[in-house]
Amino acid sequence: MPSFDIVSKTDLAEVENAVQGVAREIGTRFDFKGSKCTIERKETVITINADDELKLKQVQELLKVHITRRKLDAGCLEFKEEQKAAGNSRRQEVVVKQGIEQTLAKRIVKDIKDSKLKVQVSIQGDELRVTGKKRDDLQDAIAFVKGLKIEQPLQYTNFRD
Repeated sequence: MPSFDIVSKTDLAEVENAVQGVAREIGTRFDFKGSKCTIERKETVITINADDELKLKQVQELLKVHITRRKLDAGCLEFKEEQKAAGNSRRQEVVVKQGIEQTLAKRIVKDIKDSKLKVQVSIQGDELRVTGKKRDDLQDAIAFVKGLKIEQPLQYTNFRD
């Protein structure tokens, strides 16, 4: 029976390269001269420290640009609420999304079932397995899921006949 998987994986090596690129650009840009802006990554959490709100927004934009340059979807970044740090400085954590959350997975399963496509969808941990009798049904399912307004980047892997 033909099947494929819907997954959401982000290449952390490329994320690290993007973070390093942002750090280099912060060090060389004229508008960041003399500021104490930093960016660092630990596992799937990126921490941005900035002197003020304006610089924080600039670093956020730099991060999005560098992520996009690395051929990753900027939708994989989840910006947490910014916090006040010492003095007037700001700190913000950015989480790199890995895997499909349970609530999103249930929403996708429900939408596919409501669409009356002739496929079965099962949740397997942090990914979805879609099976059907015909390859065309699976391709219709991929097109349908791509048409949904999902802010998280999804990949369609393991397509088998």
